[in-house]
Amino acid sequence: MTDLATLAKQASDTLSGIDYLFVTQGIAEFQTLEEVTEESWDRIFSVNTKGSFFTVQQLAPLIAEGGSIVFTTVSNDEIFPGLSACSGAKEAVAAFAKVLAAELLPRGIRVNAVAPGFILTPTMGVAELTTDQRAEFIEQGNASTPMGRGGTVEEIASAALYLAVDATFATGIELPVDGGFGKGLGH
Repeated sequence: MTDLATLAKQASDTLSGIDYLFVTQGIAEFQTLEEVTEESWDRIFSVNTKGSFFTVQQLAPLIAEGGSIVFTTVSNDEIFPGLSACSGAKEAVAAFAKVLAAELLPRGIRVNAVAPGFILTPTMGVAELTTDQRAEFIEQGNASTPMGRGGTVEEIASAALYLAVDATFATGIELPVDGGFGKGLGH
């Protein structure tokens, strides 16, 4: 938490305000119900949920009227066996994004979320996978996405930028960017 307070102080000292805050975070650990430990649960919720909430708490006072906060959550319309802790943590982020949309509305601050599906990143959010496991995970992810491929970081960034800058009459929404995965297209 001291790092967040330091971040807020540095932002306050060096910026004239924050127009757009993009809050992205995420770790996942593939664990069945029986495998989840209290330590892994706490780690996942600390990064995915606690970190997001307290980042906004520290930086919200610096956000300009008419500014925007965009969270990343996860496409939860379909289930991911072995990711119950991660899915729960991301659903918590989606829930408080909606509440914060109402709380910050009097200041003209819009709060929305981007809900990525299978996105190709260097660690795929699961750092402990071996090279072979990662290749299999990518193959399965591509196959399960109706568009036949994983999304890119740039596609998520474009959606977040749209919500932050152009979607000036949208607040409290969660925009799926998942190649049709959440809607079950192509199944």
